[in-house]
Amino acid sequence: MPSKVRNMAADESSDRPVTIYEVARAAEVSPSTVSRTFTRPGRVSVRTADHVRAVAAELGYRDDTPYRAKSAARNHAIALAVTDATNPFNSAILRSAANHANKAGYTMVMMDAQESVAQERSNFDRILPQVDGVIIASSLMSDTVLRSVAKTHPLVILNRYVGGLPSVVPDTSHGMKQAIAHLLQLNHNTVHYLAGPDSSWISGMRWLAIRAAAASMGFTAHRVGPILPSVEGGAAAASQVIARRATAVICYNDLMAMGLTRALTHKGYSIPSDLSIIGCDNIFASDLVMPALTTIAAPIGVLGDTAVKHILAMLVGAKAQLSAPITIPVRLIVRESTGACPVKRLHLSRA
Repeated sequence: MPSKVRNMAADESSDRPVTIYEVARAAEVSPSTVSRTFTRPGRVSVRTADHVRAVAAELGYRDDTPYRAKSAARNHAIALAVTDATNPFNSAILRSAANHANKAGYTMVMMDAQESVAQERSNFDRILPQVDGVIIASSLMSDTVLRSVAKTHPLVILNRYVGGLPSVVPDTSHGMKQAIAHLLQLNHNTVHYLAGPDSSWISGMRWLAIRAAAASMGFTAHRVGPILPSVEGGAAAASQVIARRATAVICYNDLMAMGLTRALTHKGYSIPSDLSIIGCDNIFASDLVMPALTTIAAPIGVLGDTAVKHILAMLVGAKAQLSAPITIPVRLIVRESTGACPVKRLHLSRA
């Protein structure tokens, strides 16, 4: 026990509660810092919080506020921020991340932005004081806001790269090369990309990867959108796909691909005889729909595990990887929603 704290502890009467002012004086910080340490720990640096709690413990200070951490310096909670909790991609991340966190003694808390930047900001304002670290999946917020969060909490970003922040992303370039090569084998020479929200970093990267792969293989690539990243969004895009006479479509995600498939089928089109469709993510049910969906599979569980692993490491002082994003390999899973280009097939039948 430091001598200053030891002397103060000896001077204090054992039957009188220790005040935050006495803790502040012994710790050589302001009373407001002591208060925030126990009520809003997210607004105090880890080093300061550890010091204040150690001094408070030596003095016998008791804190009965509802935000008191489970240990001397931790809330033992990690937040997972997602844009849409109903998307199976995000629920799969939560499942794997929560499993890894629970084994380490941490609780995972999900925040659903409901595809709203304002809601996402509001969620952060409420939850940050109560968690030790943050995982952000496909955030809609600006790089500036994300960097401000990283100043107070260990943070890992999924499906997006922000310079100077630890990020985990799928190998989009490799995945799109596989998809375009697969379509080339089926005699397609044009591909349409149904884009996600303009604010989505991963949607932009997928479009760039499609353009690059298409150019290198002699394809023509077209972009349609932005499209709402849901089953309803994919269904609503069916009329645009028909108007463009597309023969092959790569969708921003599997939900969009499922919606597009269902809408085209209801309009009398046959998948893949009239149109080949490829999704992204390989979410649950992508192999259960009819026809089963060809998709670029991201190891969703690996994304969640990797994020939690880095959060836990940063909480004990490890330095995050900042020079480049951590890239997770992907693979194309060929199922029933892709087939030979109808134009080429018709040409061969007439020969």
